[in-house]
Parts: sequence; C-alpha cells; structure tokens
Amino acid sequence: MGQRNEEDIRRKTVLDILEKTYPDATTELVHKNPYELLIATMLSAQTTDKQVNKVTPGLFERFPDAKALAEADISEIESLIKTCGFYKSKARNIKEACRIIVEEYGGRVPQTMEELTDLPGVGRKTANVVLSNAFGVDAIAVDTHVFRVANRLGLAQSGDVRGTEEQLMENIPREKWSRAHHWLIHHGRRICKARRPKCEECPLAEVCSFKAEQ
Repeated sequence: MGQRNEEDIRRKTVLDILEKTYPDATTELVHKNPYELLIATMLSAQTTDKQVNKVTPGLFERFPDAKALAEADISEIESLIKTCGFYKSKARNIKEACRIIVEEYGGRVPQTMEELTDLPGVGRKTANVVLSNAFGVDAIAVDTHVFRVANRLGLAQSGDVRGTEEQLMENIPREKWSRAHHWLIHHGRRICKARRPKCEECPLAEVCSFKAEQ
C-alpha cells in the first residue's frame, strides 16, 4: 500500500471518529434567519459565541432587520455590542454592511461568496459560516479552532488559513464539508485546546499527527 493510500485511510478514520464523537454538532450562534446569523458571526470575531449570544437578543429586538440596523445611530449600536470587543469597528462595519444589503440586495443577505466578502467586515470565514448554516451551501469556515485542529490532526498541512481551507476542501468529501467544520470546532473547544490539549482524553490520539510528535 502506498504512502498516499495510507494517508487517505488515516484521514478517513479521523473523519469517521469525529462524526461519531460529535454527531449533532452545529453552530452555537443563536439565530433565526440569515440576517441574524451574519451579524452574530461578524460580532464573534475575537470573542466567544457565548458572549455574542448574550448580546444579540437585545440587539435584534431593537433592530430586527437590516434596514433598521442600517438606519441606527452608531452610538446605540456600540452600546449594545460593547462587551463583544473591538465594538467600534464592528459597529461601523455592521451598519455599513446593512446599508449595502438594503440598497443593493433589497434587504436580503446575499448568497454568494463574492457578494458576501464585498461587505465590510466580512471575510471568507464569516461568508462560509453564513453560506453553510443559513443557505445550506457546502462550505468549510476556517476559524482558529478549525485551523489548529485540522493541522494537528493532519487533515491539512498549511501555515495559513486560506491554505488550510483549500486542503480541507481537497481532503474531505464535499458532502461532509459543513458538518466537518462543526466537528473540528467542537473538538477544538472541548479536547484539542490551544495551550493544553487533553490528549489523554482524545478519541483521536492513536491517529493524531500532533500526538505522534509529542
């Protein structure tokens, strides 16, 4: 058996174990529609989903759609999202993104990578989260957890986020992209932590590239 076939088998084993370990994994950002998911994901940069979920109920009650948020006073947006960190730049980006959504897309969140990433404050990660969770598009959003865990597990071997995304798309069957994204996030939050990974508790220890190097 060639080295490539062995690596393919190992990656399949990793994915199978992740799927069995986190069968119900999904986004932890509470939302009711694409608008709410987009704003919540924009807020989640450099903070936790838990913190975002504390902020968004009040934000969406006050501003239930993109039109309302586009017309909002920037200081009021800032006051509502202050605990999410980088709130001034986030408030500016959110307000401007909503203005564009209203003026160019009739108030509906766009559904393509190109249109989403043209919005201020929206990168590929945020766009992929929205495409996957709001519109059912096969996508892999690479956040810090996905980047760390994918490279530790050998599902990717890249020093940057875009390279990791491309390798994951190549190494994971397309129909599993969106679910694998959630498996990797859950594993990163619960077991494969940045500073002190719980290798002794990890169901993937025997097939993990990172564990093998220790």
